[in-house]
Amino acid sequence: MAEKTSRVSGDATGAPVILSDEPGSFAWGVLAKRHPALIQQVRDAFPYGRRQHEALDALLDETTNGVIEPLAAADHDRERWADQGKEYFGHSWYDAPFLWAESYFYRRLLGAVGYFGAGPWQGVDPFAPFKRAELRGEAVEEELRALDPLADASVEERATALLYASLWGNRADLGFSISAGEPGPSDVTTSALVADDSATLWQLLPAGATATVAVVADNAGRELIPDLVLIDHLLEHGRAERVVLHVKPYPYYVSDAMTADVVDCLRRLTGAPGEAGRIGGRLWKAMAAGSLEVRTHPFFCAPLPYEEMPEDLRVEFASATLTILKGDLNYRRLVGDRLWHPTTPFAERTRYFPRAVAALRTLKSDVIVGLEQETVDALELAGDAWRTSGTHALIQVRP
Repeated sequence: MAEKTSRVSGDATGAPVILSDEPGSFAWGVLAKRHPALIQQVRDAFPYGRRQHEALDALLDETTNGVIEPLAAADHDRERWADQGKEYFGHSWYDAPFLWAESYFYRRLLGAVGYFGAGPWQGVDPFAPFKRAELRGEAVEEELRALDPLADASVEERATALLYASLWGNRADLGFSISAGEPGPSDVTTSALVADDSATLWQLLPAGATATVAVVADNAGRELIPDLVLIDHLLEHGRAERVVLHVKPYPYYVSDAMTADVVDCLRRLTGAPGEAGRIGGRLWKAMAAGSLEVRTHPFFCAPLPYEEMPEDLRVEFASATLTILKGDLNYRRLVGDRLWHPTTPFAERTRYFPRAVAALRTLKSDVIVGLEQETVDALELAGDAWRTSGTHALIQVRP
């Protein structure tokens, strides 16, 4: 049986904003189950002191039994969050828009462990142990080894495989693998796509063009490595003259990538043998030469849709030939975290974006647009939680 959908709040757009107050819905499960479990995992991952433990206990009690409280008067970003959350303070976490509640939870979690305050825990990423453990895991080792046979494939086959690897993230081995005698991504990788505009993406980046590509990263570790490998391919084969990789300015949503995570991944690549090491070496040199640049912006940690991006970021994206947004959270912010009808055109929802945009996303939330009706009918008939289970993915492009 399909998961229940969150109760929603409608407005003039006709598409309801997703809330979290329907038991059994995906959004409810995140607040009621995932967030309390994460508080415990963070608590166990560090030898925090009494102050941090008390703050984590208070946050757990507030999110499960209480109402949303504002930041403390001394917090550096109190004014910004007070403006964005003025309608939600004093109400249940489950009654706030899902996107805002998730984002504010992570801001409060960072505050509880002392990330922003003066003291010994300032700037210490509470999610770093999880990211680094994944990066050192055997799965990453296998995926890096899989790059060796891929190096012998044709440029077109390699491009296709690397694009799918970046799409699937922590199922990247499906994209890297090329079976003997039948080059190309696995059937599992392609059959699970609910939309595939990859041909349009490559048309926007012809070989030999002087393109600038912006890549807005999602997760670190095992998901960021395929992104970096794809970036190397774009630069090495003339699909892009320059790539700007946008990451988060501070820890966000457990595994989201920051500059430190990019460095960790580059070190993992450069320390690997074979093709992975060669890719890492080229990317390291590309950073030094300026053909690959890492940037960040406070807006990447804001609970707002990209339609409300500040002007400096709009100018940044307008200067890119193509912006590739990775992952589920970026997709929710790109099209709006609402229950759009699945056949709502992707181009309609991204018309505001200043230049060509592509979404590479594994489906892990209720939001979806740009599907054909027959695709929706088939997915609904199957009866599984296709919107949220991570078993399906999409590549959508608005030229």
